[in-house]
Amino acid sequence: MRVGCPKEIKNHEYRVGLTPAAVREYVAHGHEVLIETKAGAGIGADDDTYRAAGARVVATAKEIFEKADMLVKVKEPQPQEWVQLREGQILYTYLHLAPDPEQTKGLLGSGVTAVAYETVTDERGGLPLLAPMSEVAGRLAIQAGATALQKANGGRGILLGGVPGVLPAKVAVIGGGVVGLHAAKMAVGLGADVTIIDRSLPRLRQLDDLFNGRVHTRYSTIDAVEEEVFAADLVIGAVLIPGAAAPKLVTREMLSGMKQGAVMVDVAIDQGGCFETSHATTHSEPTYEVDGIVHYCVANMPGAVPVTSAQALNNATLHYGLALADRGLRAIAEDKHLRNGLNVHKGRLTNHAVAEALGHDAVAPESALNVA
Repeated sequence: MRVGCPKEIKNHEYRVGLTPAAVREYVAHGHEVLIETKAGAGIGADDDTYRAAGARVVATAKEIFEKADMLVKVKEPQPQEWVQLREGQILYTYLHLAPDPEQTKGLLGSGVTAVAYETVTDERGGLPLLAPMSEVAGRLAIQAGATALQKANGGRGILLGGVPGVLPAKVAVIGGGVVGLHAAKMAVGLGADVTIIDRSLPRLRQLDDLFNGRVHTRYSTIDAVEEEVFAADLVIGAVLIPGAAAPKLVTREMLSGMKQGAVMVDVAIDQGGCFETSHATTHSEPTYEVDGIVHYCVANMPGAVPVTSAQALNNATLHYGLALADRGLRAIAEDKHLRNGLNVHKGRLTNHAVAEALGHDAVAPESALNVA
């Protein structure tokens, strides 16, 4: 199969869909790999490095979209990209379609087969291709929040860990999944006073055991969310419903009860955000203020640390990517976990959570692929 990797064009997105190490694996499986020139510049991989790995470097993304049977990316295709997609082509990338009707319309109109990293599953019911970026984003959320809390950046002027004789900042983490766990690890490591809120009692027990009393855990109710948000200097939104739009757990009304200059970091922004006042921002202008509360809602947070995140992402996506390149649609038909990743096929939505969020009808992946 001819596998193509264009340079990412989203604002301040420095990751790359295929690292040189991943290219070597595809080539070893007998595939031809096309890489757009300078696609790996953000991770310090130049064109010669890709050539040495066995790739053919091409001058434009247009050539890749025209010639590749399968496209491997990081972020969702932008408007100038989705118009170049075609039926019979496989797109393998993050999509986050639930809050993005325009992209969905573009993909449906193209006829492409689109496999979304964020809905591929594993035997344990996890999301193995989302997990590494959730780990990165969770840790970055604390770095970003700590920076935003500085007075010159609009925050309260609070040091997360405090100093002897001065209390540390209070951090509320809403959601105890992968993002929440890694955010809490970072916050605890910096000495903050951390509370994790989740609606799963078994997960709260796991977190309580893991942190051995170094964090507080609370069952998620409206009262609990309000109390912790009102007390917090930094709120991390780490809620995920696979494929679906994130629930709005912090309302506009709640902001009036928060401390002036408090910071909210919405890591769920790719799925529409879990704060009512959230809207996507970029690394160029990462924050904005609503009612005296600083919001950080960058939609591609891991793009800020591309060397780390591109390697972590490729480690996770390589196995399934090679299966797609080796067997094409048969790989999806034969593997229920890849079928869970199928979001669009030949003009039809195949993920029910995405379809419900957008008010569309969905067809089961098995039916779309004619799997018995």
